[in-house]
Amino acid sequence: MRVHLCVVGRLRAGPERDLIDDYLKRFDRTGRGMALGPVTVHEVEDRKGGGMAAEADLLRRALPSGAKICVLDERGRVMSSPEFSDTLARLRDEGAPDLAFVIGGADGIDPALRAQADMALSFGAMVWPHMLVRVMLAEQLYRAASILAGSPYHRV
Repeated sequence: MRVHLCVVGRLRAGPERDLIDDYLKRFDRTGRGMALGPVTVHEVEDRKGGGMAAEADLLRRALPSGAKICVLDERGRVMSSPEFSDTLARLRDEGAPDLAFVIGGADGIDPALRAQADMALSFGAMVWPHMLVRVMLAEQLYRAASILAGSPYHRV
């Protein structure tokens, strides 16, 4: 199952980029043998200032056809890391060819796009900067692959 990060904003060189690149590389290596990955990052940017609706249009164009869609949203479901890994495995085993994680911009995700999602995931009740959410998601993808591989990276 291919994984896509469809995100608002372009991440420049720096510590967040380094962390994301490292965790996604680890995920690709660990997940490859379990039919997870590779990860493709689709960055979109609304240069006209159209707000959430314009960002949603750009994000929709970045979504692979037929992909399962998971939005990152504070109203989403809070999962433990093992639950997240089980969700990835279930979607893969059900034959989903693509899974797209959608991370909105500073104002979040347009309600119409959120309503189209197959699921919503939350990293807790706090609101996180959208660039930091990318880092957290990349780490959790790697952690999920490690759990499924039986690696000691995740300790209960």
